[in-house]
Amino acid sequence: MSKPARVLTFKCANCEKPVKVFLQKVSACSHIQPYQGVCGCGVLKRHATGNKDTVESYLAAPEGQWSHHH
Repeated sequence: MSKPARVLTFKCANCEKPVKVFLQKVSACSHIQPYQGVCGCGVLKRHATGNKDTVESYLAAPEGQWSHHH
């Protein structure tokens, strides 16, 4: 299994400039690899790869309110 990228780049939904998101620290869990970054315009960008249901719960949770338990 390959390691997830540490940095990904997306287009900001607000200003359309590139925004870098960084791999966040989580437990040694393969269900999700969450990413987060802030655009220069101040908009938070979150992204995740992994288990579909886990990713959806991460993206739907308010900032700082998500946790993953087994």
